[in-house]
Amino acid sequence: MTTIGIIGAGEVGSHIARAAIASGYEVVLANSRGPETLADLVEQLGPAARAATAAEAAAAGDFVVVAAPLKLVNDMPADALAGKVVIDTNNYMPWRDGNYGIVDSGEKTEHELRQEQLPASKVVKAFTHIQAPRILTWGKPSGAPDRLALSASSNFPEAVAIVARLYDQFGFDNVDNSPLSESWRTRPGQPAWKQSAQTRAELVANLARAHRPGQPSS
Repeated sequence: MTTIGIIGAGEVGSHIARAAIASGYEVVLANSRGPETLADLVEQLGPAARAATAAEAAAAGDFVVVAAPLKLVNDMPADALAGKVVIDTNNYMPWRDGNYGIVDSGEKTEHELRQEQLPASKVVKAFTHIQAPRILTWGKPSGAPDRLALSASSNFPEAVAIVARLYDQFGFDNVDNSPLSESWRTRPGQPAWKQSAQTRAELVANLARAHRPGQPSS
């Protein structure tokens, strides 16, 4: 059985955990406050879930979800994440994170920064333009004409492939928006982020309509 490490057990992390368990995965959850603070959530999730430290969750996962904001000084267990696919669900929010000039200017995306902080990992941006509860309710069977799509961005095709499989198990199509230097196209405020529900064709069109950060509007 595949195990997913999940660092960050808030709304996004907990909903991905629920969807993963429903799809047959085991999950190991961590947060910034310690495993003991996750007792209630683990009890709700059932026997396929357990709590751990961030380093333990990273080590236990066949791949790992980071559902926590990016800090300019790395706060993720880089050694334990080495060699692993890291699914980064973070949206850069200046009102929450402060202004990151290198991101605001368009020089680099927040996910390129995450990749630099985890140089031995394979970072992939995913689950960033869907509200967490909808992960559990909006999925449709493969081939459904109204099936919705989500994007993934990475410098590593094998990381995108893992996300595409996870999306499919959760009931969504994947649109590859690689590499990480293109991941700004699903940033908050962009057309793909504003649209709450998008088919594959609609998502592809919205990605193409994105306006690059740091450049004047036309």
